[in-house]
Amino acid sequence: MLEIREVKTGKEQKEFLNFPLELYKDNPCFVPPLYMDEKKIFNKDYVYLDTCEAVYFNAYRDGKQVGRISGILQKASNAIRDEKRVRFTRFDAVDDQEVADGLFAAVEKWALEKGMDTVCGPLGFSDLEREGLLIDGFDQLSTFEEQYNASYYQRLIENCGYAKEVDWLESRIMLPDHDDGTLEKMTEFIMKRYDLHFGPAKNTKDFLNRYADQFFELLDSAYADIYGTVPFTDGMKKMMMDNFKLIIDIRHVAVILDREEKVVCLGICFPSIAKAVQKSRGHLTPAALLRLLRAIKHPMIIDLGLVAVRADYLNRGIATAISAELMKMLREDGVEYAETNLNLEDNSAILNMWKRFRTEQHKRRRSFVKKLTAP
Repeated sequence: MLEIREVKTGKEQKEFLNFPLELYKDNPCFVPPLYMDEKKIFNKDYVYLDTCEAVYFNAYRDGKQVGRISGILQKASNAIRDEKRVRFTRFDAVDDQEVADGLFAAVEKWALEKGMDTVCGPLGFSDLEREGLLIDGFDQLSTFEEQYNASYYQRLIENCGYAKEVDWLESRIMLPDHDDGTLEKMTEFIMKRYDLHFGPAKNTKDFLNRYADQFFELLDSAYADIYGTVPFTDGMKKMMMDNFKLIIDIRHVAVILDREEKVVCLGICFPSIAKAVQKSRGHLTPAALLRLLRAIKHPMIIDLGLVAVRADYLNRGIATAISAELMKMLREDGVEYAETNLNLEDNSAILNMWKRFRTEQHKRRRSFVKKLTAP
């Protein structure tokens, strides 16, 4: 007998958090989130709860857990876009349509009770969280920033009445076979033409002290119309800064300034910590911490995090300079390749950046949508 139960107790919260760790414990492509960060979703003062409501459900069959799902009412996103949406996230289940039907029915009922008319996802509280369902690339190692899922999830979700809303592409990018210096020359020309220069920073702390305020202003502006994004709250900024202090290496950031020392463009990469957290299932054990520090100090793979260009400098080739800096990172640090993470399939500006590299598009993710009808 199938039971869908709203998560209320500490035991149920632990089961919610542990279910994907058990489901994918033998899968070499699954990368868990940091457990100490993920468990914060159940804190009453969780950073997103000033603009969101959330609900969590576990599915059990004959007393054994067989699935989970969460629903998020992202009020800030709805207000900006004049929508009545609930996001689904953290959906994991065994390959059983009845389980999926029960879990999605619970989220949809909750959405209707909140006066909403649409469910979409997988989307988290913001685009800083994991988003998108993997629909291609199941044999590829997930990045730390994104969630892995089995191939049957797409069938389960579509059978619940959900259809494609957007797709993201993910690629590996590597140094070109031949580098004739053209990119560096173009960068030099663009920087000189617009009187721009790369912003200095002694270390990560200095970088954040110098550029953090402008950094968030630029991100809010550049990402305002991107699917699933929401403005940064003070809590989100603090959380992001704390995370940056942990994993950012000054070698993997680039900031371009105008003559007035205002940020025009920024690019931030992160050392891949996917393999460092796999073995401990996301727990920061002493051994995991050593692996983490080693991965940060000597990365073999880097994950591309954020690229943003100020509106008045769009279509001026500024991204060329960021591409040149990325090539420099790959070359000087001996990095095998970079992972782009999620690029919307119709975001030609970002996709065109990678044309100067050798690229391998190896994953695709999807966000689904379903219109609800009141019973």
